This record gives sequence, structure tokens and C-alpha cells, in this order.
Amino acid sequence: MHPAGDRRGAHRRRVLRAAGTGAVAVLGLAAGVTGSAAAAQPAGAPGAAASTTVSPAGHAFTATLSGKATFKAGSVTVTCSTSTSSGQVPAAPGNQNASGPVSSSTTPATYGSCTTSMPGVSATVSTSGTWGVSMQNGTPVTAGLTIPSGGFVLKTSGLASCTVTAAPTSAATVNGSWTNGAPSTLAFTNAVVPVKVVGGFGCPTSATTSTFNATYRVSDTTDPASQITVTG
Repeated sequence: MHPAGDRRGAHRRRVLRAAGTGAVAVLGLAAGVTGSAAAAQPAGAPGAAASTTVSPAGHAFTATLSGKATFKAGSVTVTCSTSTSSGQVPAAPGNQNASGPVSSSTTPATYGSCTTSMPGVSATVSTSGTWGVSMQNGTPVTAGLTIPSGGFVLKTSGLASCTVTAAPTSAATVNGSWTNGAPSTLAFTNAVVPVKVVGGFGCPTSATTSTFNATYRVSDTTDPASQITVTG
């Protein structure tokens, strides 16, 4: 029979392990969200890529999270309610590619109002560097968001003090799908991003990837009456 002190210690260790898992969950939002209007090097079918045109040429855009971005790892759920990024469609003729994607740079995605399902754990997210986006026409239209090496860092405090870095050794691309509309949308479904986790007890240092789900609305800020579209 274990003394009461041992039981309390065992309970605290279980809470710390769960809190560490929550840290990895928040990271998933980084990638996804890492969201912008598109992304770099989207995955496509083998063979020659279809022609791609992103319109209107030269127009600026803003990608804004629609609803909430969520990540689930086991029984842990992390939710962020705000996220934005901005960029610009390349000027003609750079907005067209006869046999592949159209790419451009974006501002680092920002993340806010994030909560975890684990008690006693808070998180902050910082982003940096030049992020990239690319769009590839097809069925469906695919999109990729590239995070520069170390461009997303999540830090937790409370029951577990951990640092989670996305794309820890080199740039990483998160794949999604694009739908033309008013406004057009970019969706990430079970997207995967490589991560590195460091920290003390309770931090999931063995984790190497994270997944997330999120949808962004992409608006034309040069001409709000226009829509950012991807065609052949």
C-alpha cells in the first residue's frame, strides 16, 4: 500500500505528461495554419503539372481563420480562434505558370486566443521569417504553405515548460486544398508538420510530427469586390 504522498506524486506526474502532450497539440496550429492564401510545393499527381493562373494579378490578399482551428492528439484538444496572414498575387506574367504552381511569399501567420484542454497549461506562439505559398490548378486545386526553418515557435508554461519548433532543421511545406468562391477558401485537413520538442519533465521530447485542421477565408484587399481565384 503506497503512502498518500506517493499517490499525490504519481498523480502530478500523470498531469505533467498530459500537459506536455497539449504543447504538441498547439503546435499543429502553427502549421496550419500557418495558413495563408496558398502554399509552397503542393503535392500533386505524377506526371506533368497542369497550367495555373492566380487572379487578379498583382492584387494583395489576407487570409483569415474561419471559425476555429483545432488540433487533437489522443485525448488532448487545442483550439485557436484567431489567425491571419497576408501576401500578394504575383504581377503578370508571374501569376501564370504553363506547367506548374504559382508561388509567392507571405507574412508569417499570427496566432492568438489559443486554449488547451489541459488544466494548468498556457501557451504563446511566435512566428518569423518569410513564409511561402503556392497554388496548383487541378481537381481539386491544391495549395501548399511553406514555413521557413524555425519560423514557428510555441512555448508553454505552467505544469510543463516546453519549447516546440516547427520545421526545426529545414523549411517544411503544409499541404491543403483551395476552393474558389466569394470569398475563396483554403482548407487544411489532417495536415502534418515536422517538429522538435525540448524541455524538462512533462515535455513530449520524442514527438517529431504534429497534425492540424483549419479553414481560412482569403479576401482580395486591393479590390474587396474581387475574389482571389485559381484557374488553368
